[in-house]
Amino acid sequence: MPHNILVAVAWPYANSLIHVGNITGAYLPADIFARYQRLAGNRVIMVSGSDSHGTPVTVRADAEGTTPIQVYQKYHAGFLELFQKLGLAYDLFTSTHTQNHFKVSQSIFLALLKNGYLYTERQKQWYAPAQKRFLPDRYVEGTCYICGFANARGDQCDQCGNLLDATQLIDPRSKTDNSTPELRETEHYYLDLGKLQPAIQGFLRQKESYWRPNVLRQSLGQIQANELHGRAITRDMDWGIPVPVEGWEGKCLYVWFEAVIGYLSASIEWAQIQGAAPAWQEWWYRPEARAYYFIGKDNIPFHAVIWPGQLIGAGEWFARIFEDRPGERLTLPYDIPANEFMNLEGQKISGSRNWAIWGLDFLSRYDPDSLRYYLTVNMPESKDTDWDWGDFLSRNNNELVATWGNLANRVLSFAYKHWEGHVPEPGELRPADQQMLALVKSGFATVGDHLDAVRLRAALQEAMALASEVNKYLDTAAPWFEIKSDKAAAGKSIYTALHAIDSLKVLLAPFLPFTCERLHTYLGYTQPLFGEIVLETQRDDLGEHQVLRYLPGQASGRWQPSQLSPGGKLEQPAPLFKKLDESIVEEERRRLRGP
Repeated sequence: MPHNILVAVAWPYANSLIHVGNITGAYLPADIFARYQRLAGNRVIMVSGSDSHGTPVTVRADAEGTTPIQVYQKYHAGFLELFQKLGLAYDLFTSTHTQNHFKVSQSIFLALLKNGYLYTERQKQWYAPAQKRFLPDRYVEGTCYICGFANARGDQCDQCGNLLDATQLIDPRSKTDNSTPELRETEHYYLDLGKLQPAIQGFLRQKESYWRPNVLRQSLGQIQANELHGRAITRDMDWGIPVPVEGWEGKCLYVWFEAVIGYLSASIEWAQIQGAAPAWQEWWYRPEARAYYFIGKDNIPFHAVIWPGQLIGAGEWFARIFEDRPGERLTLPYDIPANEFMNLEGQKISGSRNWAIWGLDFLSRYDPDSLRYYLTVNMPESKDTDWDWGDFLSRNNNELVATWGNLANRVLSFAYKHWEGHVPEPGELRPADQQMLALVKSGFATVGDHLDAVRLRAALQEAMALASEVNKYLDTAAPWFEIKSDKAAAGKSIYTALHAIDSLKVLLAPFLPFTCERLHTYLGYTQPLFGEIVLETQRDDLGEHQVLRYLPGQASGRWQPSQLSPGGKLEQPAPLFKKLDESIVEEERRRLRGP
């Protein structure tokens, strides 16, 4: 029976370009997982969008001398272009600057208020006299009072990962003008995490058997070490979602509070676009539905502690407020397979120093599947990894081209030439042929198990190991020589190899969708393996916003061995991958170093 799988992907801040560390950290793993689940026949929605509000966007607007909405629109357009070129099959990639998201976020706020999990408090907050405004936490930097890191942000320390109270920063300074702020009193709503702590802990203890150690360490481990306290969820800002309470004009919902609600609001928007408004409930109200959150390790506390707290706290009141009907409880996260960080040539990736490989820039010179392959074999699933241009060249040429690409091209080219563009009629297969096909068939269980558990590196390694076994089989069978004396025997070998390649195409499709789709065509299939990724414009009271949508093809239920028929027609093949010249390594390193 098909399962309902929600693939919730980290929302990129609409204030900077996306680099390879971002892609391998959250966006690519989510797409690989979603593509597999679709092939396996499950009902999948993969959602995300641009995080349009909050201080990251206003900081960028101040720096560029423009407006927050112009900043959001510029970077959002870049995200759409990158994700389409990279083949990220979002059922909906939208933004938080939509009327729908405003309504859903305000409904969650009101549900928490109704259930008694919000309270108001007058607190001191950093105020910049020269700017005549309160400073949101991300406008304040200083020394972390926990680990001593000198450049901690007001909301979170990048070094120790702890969520911070901005007022306790040592030697605080304004991010915009480096002035020293002063503490002034203001009033805000707070999420009562202390009151929610027992329920959050109970939820997290259910995950101890299968969540990644880094996720448990930064969620359950931190709660056990330090009790949760109330956290402000409103800010003195005018760029964001207004607080839906009379008398609170001029204050907005804090971006960390409303951005995670985007997973829910994007699901609702997706259903509305589909013309089936209630459809989102299949993923959000069914206890058996599974929600997977793909994020980087710096976002673990927000997704593993605070977001479950918001969902638990909203309880049954969300549906009453949002839909005016008897409430049901929203689905809590099933898994949060957060990745570690990817470094670059031995150094931490830094956008401010331009020490990064930007996604769109990379794709202007190289193919998307080459990037997807390297970012998967080097994915930081359990520890930080490093992008090395020499290693990229080696992996592309020795694995992607030599092991897999050459296997597919030489077998299809040989079959196309010697059997007039058709799959050979094999007759009765030999024991070696049967063993080869049985081995590849077993990959659907082993590779599938790894993918289902979000062990993506292991899944790709297993699939590539099977490709190596097919190469060994061909080295022994040697149909290129066999055909000179016994074309029937050569036909058995080529038939076996074609079936193995057709199966490997499916095993590798979640990782390499572009080339596997081409190979699918070469093998004679007329229905595409996957659907289409399209760009669309939606409209509401806030104006127009562009979205990315995946229009499903025939992929559902195709996670199975080859169904090629003897005598089936083949198309003229061509190489799937490009062998790269060694000169690119130094060229790219020079590009990194700059002029």
